[in-house]
Amino acid sequence: MSTTTARVFRLPDLGEGLTEAGLVQWLVKVGDTITTDQAIAEVETAKSIVELPSPFAGVITALHGEPGDVIDVGAPVLEVASDAPEAPTPAASDTTEKDAYRAEERAGSGSGNVLIGYGTTERTGSGRRRPRAASAASAQPAVPAAAVPAAPAPTAPKRTVAVRSPLVRRLARDLGVDVHTLVGTGSDGAITRADVLRAAVDTAVDGVTISAPAAASASHTASSATAGAELDGLAVLSRERMSPLRKAVSAKLSRSRAEIPEATVWVDVDATELWNLRAQMAPEGGKAPSLTALIARYTLIALAEFPLLASRLSEDATEIISFEGVNLGIAADTDRGLMVPVIPKAHGLSVEELDAALRELAATARAGGMPPERLRGSTFTLNNYGGFGVDGSTPIINHPDVAMLGIGRMIERPWVVDGAIVARRIAQISLVFDHRVCDGGYAAGFLRRVVELIEHPLRAYGRV
Repeated sequence: MSTTTARVFRLPDLGEGLTEAGLVQWLVKVGDTITTDQAIAEVETAKSIVELPSPFAGVITALHGEPGDVIDVGAPVLEVASDAPEAPTPAASDTTEKDAYRAEERAGSGSGNVLIGYGTTERTGSGRRRPRAASAASAQPAVPAAAVPAAPAPTAPKRTVAVRSPLVRRLARDLGVDVHTLVGTGSDGAITRADVLRAAVDTAVDGVTISAPAAASASHTASSATAGAELDGLAVLSRERMSPLRKAVSAKLSRSRAEIPEATVWVDVDATELWNLRAQMAPEGGKAPSLTALIARYTLIALAEFPLLASRLSEDATEIISFEGVNLGIAADTDRGLMVPVIPKAHGLSVEELDAALRELAATARAGGMPPERLRGSTFTLNNYGGFGVDGSTPIINHPDVAMLGIGRMIERPWVVDGAIVARRIAQISLVFDHRVCDGGYAAGFLRRVVELIEHPLRAYGRV
C-alpha cells in the first residue's frame, strides 16, 4: 500500500553564518520526475556556486523563485509529489540498510554535491519526529503497528539514540533538530541524514498541498517598481540587490576598516635579477614558476623571521595568537568578485608546490566551484594586483589576518645602478598591517627581508 505524499524542500542551514543563497539557474522544471540526490538548481552563496541536490524523489509540482532571486534559509525551494511505500519489516530491509549505511559513512552521503552540513541520502521508512514523551519501548527495533501500545508512558527520559556519523550530528545541530525525537531508519536504528532532513521539512500526506509564501519574486517586483523614479534629479534605471558574495565582501571589509587600526609601508624593489632568472627555473619539459609563486615563497621565508605578521588577535583584542606556520591566503579576482582562497600550511611547500597550488586555486575560484572550507583559515594574505596593470595600492586587511602584502606590476623604469641610469624591472611592494600587533620598525624589517630576496633570489636557496 502506498500514499501520495507532497513534500516541500526548504533551503537548509548553509553553515558558516550564511543565511541566504542566490538562485543562479534551475536544472529541472515542473512536471519532471527526479531521483534522490539529483541536482535541481545552481545556487550562489557568499562562498561559491554549488549544485543543490534534492533529498526527495518524485514528480516536481512547484518551483519557488526565478533565476536572480535570493532564497533565505528555511524558505521553500521546490515541492515534490511521490508515492511513499509503507516501511518494510526489519527482516526485509536489514541487508539493504546495512549496505546503504556503510556507503553513507564512506562517501559522506550522496553524490557529494552538497552544501555545508547538508546531505541527501534518502531511506525508506518514517524517520519523522516523535513526541518527547515516547515510551522506552520506542528505542527497540520497529514492530508491526498492531503491537504498538495504545497509551505510551507520559513521562519517560530521553531515550538513547544511535548517531554514528559526526556529519549527521552536525546537520541535526545546524537544522535545530533534536535527534532524541527521531526514530532512525538506518542499520540497528541508527539516525541517518535522511531522517534528520525529513524532520526538518514540512510534509503533507494524501495529496494535501503545502502552501508557500509569495515572496519569491519580491526582489524583482521591487526592482521594477523603482524603475523610472528619480533620485537627485536623475532617472533611476534599476535597483539590483547585492549578491550573497558581494554582501559578504562588504561586511568583511567594513569590519576590517572599523576594527583594525592599520598602517602601510611600501618600497620600490629592483626585480630585474628575479625576472631574468625565472625562465631558468623551469623543470625539464615544464613551465617556469609564476612570479606570484616566487613572491609567495620569499614572503613565507620572511614570515618565519617576523612571525607576528602571521598571527591573530583574540576576539577581545587582549591576546596575540601566534601559530606554528602559515596558512597563506591568495587574493583572487573572479567574475563573481573578490575571493581569498587559502593554501594551508604553505610554509612547508616548495616553489614548485606553491606554483601548482596557486594554479589550481585560481582555476577553481574562477570556475565558481571553490568549496567554502577553502576560503577560510588564512593567517596572512598575498595580493598580486600587478596583473591588473596597477603599480601600487593600500589593500584592506583580510580579517582576521593582521597583515597583507601587495605587489604591483614589474615594469622597466630608469634606475640608478653604480652611478649610471639604466633600465631595470621595478615593482612597488606594500605591506598593510595591524598597528596593535607590531610597530613600524618590525613591519619595515619584514618588508626589507622580502625586498632582499626579490633583488637577490638565489639567497632563498642559500647559494649567495
